[in-house]
Order: sequence, then C-alpha cells, then structure tokens
Amino acid sequence: MEGELPSIKKWIVLYPVYINSKKTVAEGRRIGISKSCENPTCVEIGDCCNFLKLPFAIELDKAYPRDFMQRGRVRVLLKNEDGTLINPSIASRKQLMLRVAEMVPKHHGRTKKQETASTTTATAGPSNKSGKGGKKRR
Repeated sequence: MEGELPSIKKWIVLYPVYINSKKTVAEGRRIGISKSCENPTCVEIGDCCNFLKLPFAIELDKAYPRDFMQRGRVRVLLKNEDGTLINPSIASRKQLMLRVAEMVPKHHGRTKKQETASTTTATAGPSNKSGKGGKKRR
C-alpha cells in the first residue's frame, strides 16, 4: 500500500488548533466556534481520519508555529496522485476540518473520560477545601 501513496510531504496538514473551540481565530482556529470541538488531540483526529477511510500520519515531533507549546499535527491524504478524491464526501481541507470536529466529541476515548470526570467531581467536590473553616482574622 505504501508504494501507491504519494509523498507524505504533499499531504495536507491538520493541527488540532484548527478545530479547537477554546482558541480564537487569531490563535489559529479555522472553523466557526459552533462547529469546532473542545481541545482535540492528534490521536482523536487520526482516529476520525481512519473512520473516514483517509490515509493519515501523526507527527508528534512537530509544533504549531503560532504556539510552539501545541505539539503534534496530523497529515492527511485527500486526493490520489491522479487527482481523484479518496473519500468523495470530503473534497477540501475545510470539509475535512468540519467533519473531524463533528466526530471528535463522539470519540470513544472522550466519552469514557467525561463519564469518569463527572463521577470524580461529584465525590471529590467538597474535599478540595483546606479544612480550615471559620472567619479570617484581621
């Protein structure tokens, strides 16, 4: 399969920042807030590309240029060498971003995390206070 795929350098690059609802357009978000998702990871984006039957490669050694603390990016192949679309329902980078952002909140790893987070906050809610009650002295 590796032989028929074009050079990875020609694949489009998708940084998680592009679809992160926590970022502003100035910080690098490329789709509307209503359509974006909260803090997506490269693995989640990769899984979505896999589900959409698109070849992808996760590059964890790369950083987003505007924010070098944001590590990782995903390279995705949308078209074959002859220009035919690999997935006919996704013709552009923008369509890919919208589809992935729609799918990330439903990601299997994410739904489990939310369930455990809601149960831990319910039990550990009051325990994060220091235990010293009462009025502050002046």
